[in-house]
This record gives sequence, C-alpha cells and structure tokens, in this order.
Amino acid sequence: MALILPRSYHKISSVEKNHISWIEPDLAERQDIRPLKIGILNIMPLGKQYEFNLLHPLGLSPLQIEPIWIRLKSHSYKTWDLSHLDNLYVEWEEAMYPNPLDGLIITGAPVENLLFEDVTYWSELVHIINEARDRCASTLGLCWAGFALAYLAGVKKTVFTKKLFGVYPLKSLVPAHSIMGTQDDTFTCPQSRHAGLPDDEMEEAQRKGKLRLLAYGNKVGYSIFETMDQKQLMHLGHPEYNVARLISEMERDKERGDVPPPENFNSFAPKTSWRSHRNLLFQQWLWFCYQRVSLSN
Repeated sequence: MALILPRSYHKISSVEKNHISWIEPDLAERQDIRPLKIGILNIMPLGKQYEFNLLHPLGLSPLQIEPIWIRLKSHSYKTWDLSHLDNLYVEWEEAMYPNPLDGLIITGAPVENLLFEDVTYWSELVHIINEARDRCASTLGLCWAGFALAYLAGVKKTVFTKKLFGVYPLKSLVPAHSIMGTQDDTFTCPQSRHAGLPDDEMEEAQRKGKLRLLAYGNKVGYSIFETMDQKQLMHLGHPEYNVARLISEMERDKERGDVPPPENFNSFAPKTSWRSHRNLLFQQWLWFCYQRVSLSN
C-alpha cells in the first residue's frame, strides 16, 4: 500500500524512482488505516546510506508500513551522520510507546570477531531482544544479529580465517513453511561475514527443539532458521543488499587488501540474482507479523 515517511526523508527520490508508494504521516493519520509498525534497529556502518536497502523490500508490501528507526543508547555510531541520527532515530522505549511494535528488524554489525559480551552495546541489545520476544509478533535478525539470536538460543559462532563474501545458492528445507514456503527450492543470496555456525551444532539445536532449520548451502551452512515458537527469524546472509551495497563493500575490502573479490558476482556486469528471494522473504515476514497481530487483537 504505502510507506509512511516524512517529506524531508533523504531517500524520497530513491523511493519514488523505484515506484514505491509513500505518504506523509498526517495523511496516513487521516486515512485511518492501522499501519504495521516495524521497528528497525540499524547498527550497520554508514547506516544512513544503508537504510534504503530495507525500505525497498518493505515498501513493496500491500500493507501500510510505518518504519520506526531505532538507536542504541550505548553505541557510539562513529561512521554515522549524527544529525540524521538525532532527527530520525528514537530509543527503544519511545519506539514501544504508547503501543508496542508489530515487528522488529535488527541489522548486521561489523563486530563478528568480538565475543558477544565484549560488544559495548550487548547488554542493551539483549534487553531489547527479550522484550521484543514478549511484545512483538516477530524479530528478524540479519547477519550478525542472526548470530546474536542463535547465541542466545545456545549455538556459538565460529570465526573464519577468511571472509565469506559473494552470492551463494541455498536450498529451502521446509517447503510448506509459513514464511519460506513461497521460496523456490533453490535460490541465491549475498553473504558478507567472517563467521559461521557449525552444522552439527545447528542440527543438535533442532533435535533439542531450540531451532528449526529453514535453508542450507554447501558453502554457507545453515543460513536461515527460526526459534520453534516463530518469534525470532534469523538470516545470516544479506537478502536486503542491492548491487550498489555489495560493490561498495567490495571496494572497501579491496582497499584493505585482505579480502578476495565476491564469489559468483561480476562487478563489471552486476546482476541481482537474489531479488525474488529478498522480496518474498520480506513480504511473507510482514504478512506473518500482520496475521499474528490480527489474531491477538
């Protein structure tokens, strides 16, 4: 239907260029349609530039979506435009007032080499994750956030000696699943990470009823999974990435000189082979949140 965005939002031109409907908050209020409030806890580096990667798939929903951008009190946001952060982002307590969010997205973060307890904002993040599990329909954790949710479920990450970077095939494991059931039997998705989750530990977690495994790739392992109550969905890849984001990471890594170019991706003739996976994943997740919220009302 439409994204609810202020006219001053810096990516309005990109929203319109991609034929995504949007309306201003006062018009949305006059329409008297109950929007789906989706919190976005954005801890990506250069987060302002990253935002449209999530707005694009969210904006394709037939539902009216109100994105609520969330900041952490204990994070320094060193690579961010701080005026943008102050103008658009709110703290968790404000995001949950007066009514709780319907769903929460937590982005990746460049801290895979650290122990979770050594991340400066870990305690605050755990508080948010726990409250969201109690009060929101679902939390979607992307890349590092997926690792964080897996860790809280009892599976520890393994740090790689070489970055996993590129576009890789995945196999859907639960064809009739409420969110993954619309995916092709095999699909592709970008991965950009320095860690993974051991196959045997993931399979053990499923046997113990802690996790349900949803997608697997020979090179990337179990990359999509959820808690058994479906309150948390984890994706270790970056389905939200567009070609420009993948190329910018490639250029950044090239300057560092320690990462090979992305596998299965030609930066001179880039193609988005994961668009269907991205769009279906976000649409089905939003619909799942909507159904959960509708049943609880």
